[in-house]
Amino acid sequence: MLKRQYVDFHIIQTVPPANLNRDDQGNPKEAKFGGVRRSRVSSQAWKRATRIFFDGKLPEADQTTRTKRLTGQLAERLKDRTSIESEQANRIAAALLEPLGIKPSKKKADETSYLLFFGYRQLDGIVDLVADQAKELAQLDDAALKEAVKGVDVSEQLKTGHTIGVALFGRMVADIPSLNVDAATQVAHALSTHPVELEADYYTAVDDENEVDETGAGMIGSIGFNSATLYRHATVGVHQLVENLGNVDEAIKAVGLFAEAFALSMPTGHINSFAHRTRPSLVAVVLRDDQPVNLVSAFETPVANGREDKGFAQVSAQRLAAEFARSCKQWGDEPAYAGASHAFDDESLTAAFGENLAFSTLLSQLDDALAASWKAQ
Repeated sequence: MLKRQYVDFHIIQTVPPANLNRDDQGNPKEAKFGGVRRSRVSSQAWKRATRIFFDGKLPEADQTTRTKRLTGQLAERLKDRTSIESEQANRIAAALLEPLGIKPSKKKADETSYLLFFGYRQLDGIVDLVADQAKELAQLDDAALKEAVKGVDVSEQLKTGHTIGVALFGRMVADIPSLNVDAATQVAHALSTHPVELEADYYTAVDDENEVDETGAGMIGSIGFNSATLYRHATVGVHQLVENLGNVDEAIKAVGLFAEAFALSMPTGHINSFAHRTRPSLVAVVLRDDQPVNLVSAFETPVANGREDKGFAQVSAQRLAAEFARSCKQWGDEPAYAGASHAFDDESLTAAFGENLAFSTLLSQLDDALAASWKAQ
């Protein structure tokens, strides 16, 4: 049985006026915490930004996608590999997937009725099973085609050989439990460490070709926004990642990719209007052998910016360090590793997390700590 181990990530990040993740009214999402309204960015928004970031560093076969076009994606790969016509490729793809119970969309033949999360490598594995006989299968009528592919074990391709994205974030298919993958990662909703107020940007657009006839605006509108210093938290269950990937070295590599991507990614809602991409002020990493710990309690009392020499970010970083130190002392926690990379000259951060490290050094030390820990397994 694999030992339980978690990597906790704690991030303090300031975002200027922005609308990273909007609600049903088009305004930035919010939540009430500690008795006050806070800016909120959903876990789904940051998970997608994280996945897109690290997928960009991987070859296409190791990337993932979440789409209704599983049938269409499979058909395109089958067509490219075998040069059969699109219509025949779609027939074969549909026949291959039908035994799984994946229901087709009522509106589009090459789509499923719900979103599916899978790796491109898994699709290539399905194509491998029938590529040599694709031209013969294309000549069969629908009934004969279904009978011919009955023995092709498509489900095994989707149950194994998971990409990093699927291994980290898991897959839930409510009506086909056999395709489910337990997620190795939990991501909290990002919350501002202080109260926020919703503001609105009233904007106008001038018609460049109609300045003489019409002096008013060609278009007017309004975008809700806020600005905030956010506390972001995520945790990776290394043991679950090892189980999903089937390899310790691959799991350690995946943790490193996730760490970089989670720290440096950014949701892109209204980004052309706000150019809100920033870097974190603090990234702290804690390797634990007991359970993941969210340190949001540090901000249950809202941070107040009452000192000219310290903004929300530094006070929030100090609060985080104090909560981490208090938690370790009170509960007897002894993390296997703790480290931080930050933008402050602050002794309280050093006392809690050790010497301030360059981000690349922090990732390298985490990699070494994981390797040493699992070598002893």
